[in-house]
Formats: sequence, C-alpha cells, structure tokens
Amino acid sequence: MPSIMRTPKRLFDFIDIMATNKPLENAVNSKTTGAWVGLSTPEVSELGNNLSAKLLSMGVAAGDKIAMISSTNRTEWVLADYAMTQIGAINVPIYPTISSDDYAYIMNHAEVKFCFVSDSEVLDKVREIQSSCPTIENVFSFDTIEGCDTFESLLSEKPTKAQLKEIEARKKAIDEADLATIIYTSGTTGRPKGVMLSHQNIVSNVIASQKRLPLTYGNAKALSFLPMCHIYERMLLYLYIYSGAKIYFAESLETIGDNLKEIQPSMMTAVPRLLEKLYDKIYAKGADLSGIKKKLFYWAVDLGLQYEPYGQNGWWYEQKLKIARKLIFSKWKEALGGNLDLIASGSAALQPRLARIFTAAGMTVAEGYGLTETSPVVSVNDMRNGKMRIGSVGPIIEKVEVKIAEDGEILCKGPNIMMGYYKDEEKTNEVLKNGYFHTGDIGHIDPDGFLKITDRKKAMFKTSGGKYIAPQVIENAMKQSVFIEQIIVVGENQKFPAALIQLNFDAVEVWAKEKQLSLTADRALWCENTDVQNKVMDEVNNINERFGQWEKVKEIRLTPDVWSVDDGQLTPTMKLKRKVLKEKYNSLIENIYSA
Repeated sequence: MPSIMRTPKRLFDFIDIMATNKPLENAVNSKTTGAWVGLSTPEVSELGNNLSAKLLSMGVAAGDKIAMISSTNRTEWVLADYAMTQIGAINVPIYPTISSDDYAYIMNHAEVKFCFVSDSEVLDKVREIQSSCPTIENVFSFDTIEGCDTFESLLSEKPTKAQLKEIEARKKAIDEADLATIIYTSGTTGRPKGVMLSHQNIVSNVIASQKRLPLTYGNAKALSFLPMCHIYERMLLYLYIYSGAKIYFAESLETIGDNLKEIQPSMMTAVPRLLEKLYDKIYAKGADLSGIKKKLFYWAVDLGLQYEPYGQNGWWYEQKLKIARKLIFSKWKEALGGNLDLIASGSAALQPRLARIFTAAGMTVAEGYGLTETSPVVSVNDMRNGKMRIGSVGPIIEKVEVKIAEDGEILCKGPNIMMGYYKDEEKTNEVLKNGYFHTGDIGHIDPDGFLKITDRKKAMFKTSGGKYIAPQVIENAMKQSVFIEQIIVVGENQKFPAALIQLNFDAVEVWAKEKQLSLTADRALWCENTDVQNKVMDEVNNINERFGQWEKVKEIRLTPDVWSVDDGQLTPTMKLKRKVLKEKYNSLIENIYSA
C-alpha cells in the first residue's frame, strides 16, 4: 500500500486520510434500483460533512447518542458513522432482529436522541416503543417511507462556512481516548450490556489486524454482509477503507451468491454457519453427479478434508491437490466469483474440516478470535510467514498481551480493551481486573504461539460423578458430521452427557437418496425415523472415540425445529442460547434421563 502522511487516531481519520492523500473511486458501493452505485472517499467525506452540519443544526452535542438500526449493510451506514463520530456524537448500533423490549431498553439506557433506521420493518418496531423512550426526538429512514423523515433529506444542504468551522473545531477537540461507540452485546442470557469502545480501542485494532490481511491498495474488493452493528464487520469496514479496498454491500443474505458473481471480490468475512451452508450446498450438488464425475468429486472432497498448510502432507499430496484444484475446486471458486482468495472467519468456533476444504480449494479461511469488549480481534491466522494453523485462532496480534489464568481462562491486555460497560461499574469490575480483561473463554497457547479456544467458562458443568464437561469442545467436534446442523450437550448433575441435535436436513436428504430410503415430505417425521436416528448415533459414536469415557455422549434426541435467531434459540452472532434451548426442550431432556 502506498505511504500515508499520518497515522489515524480517531475513527473519522480513516476517511479523512484516504480522501485527502489516497482518494479511491468507488470506495463504498450499494445496489440501487438494480445497479451498483459507488461513492469515492472524497464524496463520502463531502456528504458526511453535509450530514454533520445538519446534525449540528438539530442540536446534536458532543456525547449525544444516535442509534443506528439497519437490516442490511449499506452506504448510508458509512456516511452516518463518519458524520456523527467527527462531531463527537456516540454511535449506538442496534441489532435489527432483537425484540422490541430490547429496543426500548437500549434506547432508554443509552438515552438515544435520534435514530436512523433502514426500512419499514425496523421503523415499525421503533414506532412500537417510541412513546416509552422520551429522549428520542426524531427518527430518520434510509428508505423512503411515508410519514417518516428521510435520511436523504439530511444530506441535501451544503454546510455554511460557520458550520464547517464548527465541524473542524469539534474534530480537533476529540481525543483518541474518547468514547466513540456503545455496542450492546446480544448476550446469551439477561439484558444486553453496553460495551464502551473508544476511538483508540478500534483504531489500534484496525492497524494491528491490517498486518494479517493481504490486501492490495486499489485492487482489492471486499463483499460486506455481516451486520455492521457487530464490531467484527465494523472494524473490518474501517480496515478496508484504510487499505484502499473497494467495499461492496450485499443486497441481502439471500443474494450473496449473485452478488459474489457480480462483484468477484478478493475477500469477504463469514461466520462458520455461512461456510457450513456453502459447503452443504456444494456437497449436495456433488451427490447429484453420476459416474466418473461423482467419483472425482468425492475424491477431491476427501483430499481437501486432509489438507494441512505449507505442504505438510508431502509432495505426492500436493500433486494430487493440483489436479483436484484444476478439475473440481476451480468450479467451487468460480461459483463464489472466481477471485475469492481470503475468507476471514469469526464470531463462533469454526469446524476444522471447513477451514481445510475451503483452503484446499484455494480460498484461505483465516479464523480469528475476539469479543466485542476487545474491539474485537485478539488473534487471527495468516497464511503468510507460517502464521496459519488449522484448529487454532492464530497468533496474538501486535500490542495485545494474552495470558492464561490457572483455571484456563483467557485474559487480555492492550489498547483494544474496552473502556467498560456503560452505566455498570459492578459488571465492569467483574471482568476488568489488574489491567486484564477476563474473557470468560477457556483456552491455551501452544508452544509456537497459536491460541486455541476450548470452551466458555460459564458453559462448563459437572456430571453427578463429579467429572467436568466442556460442552463446546464436544459440540464443535460433533458438528464435523455433515448430518449435524446444531447441537447442544446437556447433562449437568446427571450420570452422563447427552445431546439435542438439529439435523442438517439437506445432508439427510442426500444420504437417504443414496441409500434408497423413502422419507416423508414432513421433515419433522425424519426425527422419528429409526434409520435416521441410527445414522446420526453412528456419527456421534465415531466422534465419541476422541473423548474420555465420562465425556462420551450416551444419548441423543433429534429436534424437528430449525434453531434460529428469529425464534430466539441463537444470538445474532449465531451462538447457542443454552438457557432458552434447555427450557424449550425440557421434556426431551427429561425423557433422556428418566428412561
């Protein structure tokens, strides 16, 4: 990347530096009425100034909170974030999918003054609770909605000289240690906590993380679709801008496949759930092949599942891999745009098989680790310089220190560690001790410096025999079976661990077709089918061999429902809500242990 005159210290510096010193055409792009429309970095700066001036005229003071709720990532989000942060307003992003009650809680807790929404669905939820949120003065919509002021109307007027002078004065007054955003964690239990992140927290993380992502200035393209209300995608957004990568915002989750082919990005972010779905879709297509094509497909898949980086499998394996890439994997890559070289995976534990198969196919999956409270990256894999190890979350990034407590908990210190929880000194003091943030995750660092995560501290439980069970370790291993979409291991104070499993219905359908088994159209009945139950139990037993006798899953129950964010079984970042699942399937759990 070409040299840049100064190092960013505040979030708005990323746009300012690039707009002034390294302007980029089509820096941010959204699809409008069927066509991609891009803004250059100078245009983002100009429109951002228009919005900042309007916010000043509306009485926005430094420290005022503005909520952002968007169903999809879009250019308006970038403009709003830049405009509010450069005048000292606090960006409070909110997950669009959370309940109206949580909307109200966050709005009142943060004392939100204005609210930006993306569409009518989000607006309806805000309107539902607006009367109970007295601090909200107005709501503006990105889409044009009758009866709602538009975001576009805030961009139409150019600032006066006096307003530009005020904007510059506000910018100069902002220190890197100042609060930039409050991000309310989705949480698996209880009310969301407001994580306070300073400009320095996020900027330091961008600069350190950039060194792990090989992006070429002006040539790299990134597809953005993970929610920007989460710090993971948002930090990467700043990183893309600073790296001179062109950002394209996917229209929706449903159009990702089409958008990949249109844009042909070199990089995208993903959560393991998405990679699982991509793999399952590709695998299902392979099952429809016949003859030599089918044999070649499965040969390539089996080869890919053995992949280790840096030629560790030997010369003969690498020769076979070249053939597999040419005949089979090149088609996978072509289906995802043809240029996708890097997939950054975070938010939840990644199955090693997915990292192996996609990386073998020429699309490196770089798994990382972090939390909202760490802005977010603590460690991340990088294929260059030997910094990639499948099954780990990579080496620790620069200026971040990690140590492992006596009980195995991961503790972090560095410029990326949050300021604390908003209006909650007690919870802040519970996790910030002696300069270290207590992550609540259990893990270890191997002799080569690679961090490995094993479980959540709070998720661990004891059986009635007094043996500790780390459910996430078992769950992650079990999910290597293509038949298991989701799984929760239970058994606290019971004789043995058991599991509730949500089937991967697509994989079951492919298997049943190959075995010439007749399954009904009602997928709920598949869970009661003895052949299906036995097949899944066989998969579980095979994986059980890796664990001690006390850790083996002895019983399973298949659930007919698809566990989802909308139905409340998963958090917006696709983590299990264990309490919710245990309550929902209490009768199944009782059935296991009363049998």
